[in-house]
Amino acid sequence: MPMMLHRRGVLSAGLAALSLATLGGGSAQAQAARLRMLWWGSQERADRTNKAIAAYKQVKPDLDIAGEFAGWSDYWPRLATQVAGRNAPDLIQMDYRYIFEYGRRGALAPLDEYIGKGLKIEDFGKMNIDSGRVDGNLYGINLGVNSSAVFFDKAAWEKSGATPPAIGQTWEEFAENAAKLSKNKPKPGYYATADASGVEPSFENWLRQNGKSLYTQDGGIGFDPADATKWFTLWADLRKSGACVPADVQALDQLNIETNPLTTGKAATAFAHSNQFVGYQKLNKSRLAISSYPKSTKDGPSGHYLKPSMLISVANGSAGIEQAVGFINFLVAEPQGIDILGVERGVPASESMRSQLSSKLDEVSKTMVDYIAEITPGVGDLPPAPPPGAGEFAFVLKRTAEEIGFGKITPEEGGDRLVKESETVIKRK
Repeated sequence: MPMMLHRRGVLSAGLAALSLATLGGGSAQAQAARLRMLWWGSQERADRTNKAIAAYKQVKPDLDIAGEFAGWSDYWPRLATQVAGRNAPDLIQMDYRYIFEYGRRGALAPLDEYIGKGLKIEDFGKMNIDSGRVDGNLYGINLGVNSSAVFFDKAAWEKSGATPPAIGQTWEEFAENAAKLSKNKPKPGYYATADASGVEPSFENWLRQNGKSLYTQDGGIGFDPADATKWFTLWADLRKSGACVPADVQALDQLNIETNPLTTGKAATAFAHSNQFVGYQKLNKSRLAISSYPKSTKDGPSGHYLKPSMLISVANGSAGIEQAVGFINFLVAEPQGIDILGVERGVPASESMRSQLSSKLDEVSKTMVDYIAEITPGVGDLPPAPPPGAGEFAFVLKRTAEEIGFGKITPEEGGDRLVKESETVIKRK
């Protein structure tokens, strides 16, 4: 896919430039009349974020915050280019897999000194605070807690006579029922599930079920070609049985809510993050339900863990660090900000904010919160920190999965290629 290769090139070049640039920090006491904020996400997220910005304007009338957003695939090349060009937004929505790279390259401002002062996050708990630390420095504030999840059109599953996804269901059971749904499909061109073979969180979850991980503690690849081959074969079998959307349909998915086959009416199931449930339901006329990923074995681990759905960071060198911190606090630790954002970015990390929000949640949001509560007893530990270059892994996985789907390479060839290319992008960092 030429476009994917182009995005990888832009991302790689942008991040490489970070190490060459002198990213000196601005004064923590500096003030600015205008801040820029960049985030990824759906229109639903944009609407909520812009509403929060407008509400904060009533609190701080002398401060303007200009917001801009992009889809996941476009976001990271844009951010890398802006940071390398010394035009970084003041407020940066950050992901766990990228915060280590940006933090270690000096692109983010440490925020430790603001805890208990401008940042009232003491009741987040150590784990949720530390999820934004890199080498002991706090570079990101947890915007919400989430985990991987399966969203599905319950009516479509039940009308077909198939058993819908459920906590504790195995991959074998899922495949059997998915084939049954597709056989009894309600309309032509409709399938039981989107193809998650090229989706990083899905692959990671499956690896964790099988005692492996994406990365090792020392920054290496945590799986071998045989593991990747098994994963790709699982999805090749789903395509062969007609349970999964074909490659030409999946290729249209740009890894966002709007283009996922569940939203476009091509599939009854999507593999995603739990916090996206609100956005998915907003764009789907059918009533959606939520469950955990299928398991490799009935008695084995679920593969799930609780992670920051996303974090918010401040650019190192921002002219308005204190003002940026004030807005972050509004989003994560003040009732008005929490009420506006709801749980679209995940379940609030603050215990007190979760409590005050719970009685105000609509049914969709409550479903998502209940899901997190239900899977929490069985979750595992956070995985090893992503090494430098890990941000490119998602592009390598997606491209490899697409080539297998189109029949250009076999699952075995894809397994070998995924490991070799992944090792290359990590080593060159």
